[in-house]
Amino acid sequence: MVAAKNIIHSLTNGHGVLTLFGYGIQVRIDRGHLVLEDGIGADRRQYRFPRVGHGLKRLVIIGSDGVVSLSALRWLADQKAAFTLLERDGTVLVTTGPVRPSDARLRRAQSLSSQSGAGIQIARELIDKKLAGQERVARHKLLTNQTADTISRYRKELIKADSPEAIRQVESLAASAYWGAWHTLPITFPRKDESRVPDHWRSFGARVSPLTGSPRLAVNPPNAILNYLYAVLESESRLAAAALGLDPGIGVLHVDTPARDSLACDLMEVVRPEVDAFLLDWITREPLKREWFLEQRDGNCRLMATLAIKLSETAPIWARAVAPIAEWVAGTLWSRGKKPSGAVSLPTRLTQRHKRKAKGGSPLPQPISPARRENLCRGCGKTIRQESTNCAKCQIDGAIVRLVDAAHVGRVAARSPEARAKHRASRRRHAEACSEWDPSSQPAWLTSKLFEQQIQPMLAKIPTTIIRSAMGVSKWYAGKIRQGYRPHPRHWQALAKLVGISEG
Repeated sequence: MVAAKNIIHSLTNGHGVLTLFGYGIQVRIDRGHLVLEDGIGADRRQYRFPRVGHGLKRLVIIGSDGVVSLSALRWLADQKAAFTLLERDGTVLVTTGPVRPSDARLRRAQSLSSQSGAGIQIARELIDKKLAGQERVARHKLLTNQTADTISRYRKELIKADSPEAIRQVESLAASAYWGAWHTLPITFPRKDESRVPDHWRSFGARVSPLTGSPRLAVNPPNAILNYLYAVLESESRLAAAALGLDPGIGVLHVDTPARDSLACDLMEVVRPEVDAFLLDWITREPLKREWFLEQRDGNCRLMATLAIKLSETAPIWARAVAPIAEWVAGTLWSRGKKPSGAVSLPTRLTQRHKRKAKGGSPLPQPISPARRENLCRGCGKTIRQESTNCAKCQIDGAIVRLVDAAHVGRVAARSPEARAKHRASRRRHAEACSEWDPSSQPAWLTSKLFEQQIQPMLAKIPTTIIRSAMGVSKWYAGKIRQGYRPHPRHWQALAKLVGISEG
């Protein structure tokens, strides 16, 4: 059991998101406290939060095996905390947030947006911002100017799009070019996991799953992560729409379906490139652990609870990003609807823009930076310091492998025809120099005994580069002499001068 005091402290000073998973989940009230239980088998956890000082902003439940009491939902509403229920594949099942009064005139304007022209204006603006974001990701993250230019060209065609169908067509063409640039993006895993990783997990691959013909039921880790992050973003978009008095189900771009909040899907389009950039920074800098993913019998890749919890903690980032978009949509609908004279503007509940302007501050709050992720060892996958790439053990193992590879490369290079020719030429020059040397030119005082007892011991203190320059030999040969190898007598006089020994 986890101590309630520690949990309260971590939520108060952190992101405010708590994720529950497992079987037999319980969310109930006990003597005014919110009591949460989750886990699997004997590994059960319990949390207990008072009404004051809890720091809870989002309660996320993964799976549908458990009980949530009505009094617990009321407790969350009173504390202005949101509740999200996600299926294990990332599908948003239920999302509830703080209850606020809504204006029927805004919902009426939303329902009539297709007739007033506001719907086309909003849809075009949302997709324009989305394509601008995708262009930035392609140009600055994927480093593909050709793809960025293609998206920019499609973005210019939005001006001519005068129907939701035409806007969706432009968005679809741009998406094809955008995700095509992701296709060959390599995905890395720690070396110890490589033998257990399927081949189709080693690259981003197609955004469309072969199981469904759509992004649903991803078959590799990066697409599964992206689907889950989009689900978290969708839940935050729904909360933002409801908080402003909009109907999350009546969209302007997505087709109405019984099991989808179309307006929430519209709002999240602008923030999708930010989610993509978040994932791209992650998978290009750090490896993914094999234990974070489960491959089902049909090939569907699912996230394990440990990773899903970390991804759920990004909810405040996407909530902050979607807030101004939702307020702009609400303001555009409100401006097109019929209102009595003297009607006030809509409140900016999400960004508090009106209050910020009145106080002379920035109209929008600062974006939330993603939490610093764990830095994983490229060899074994355990957590290491941020500035390191391998743990101490894997650094040694990696160095050994690199040395063996370098030695192999060196042996191959040494046996090449060019290397053999250089070696023969060097041997020939050395033999000619030895045969042309006249022993009588050697000073009488420079004997073999003098060289061995006085000169050679002093050479150990002379740097290899200096010996090499004085003799005109290779660095390898100079190193051998420094270690005690006796060179040809024709070099003795130069070495004696080098260590400062003369006839006197």
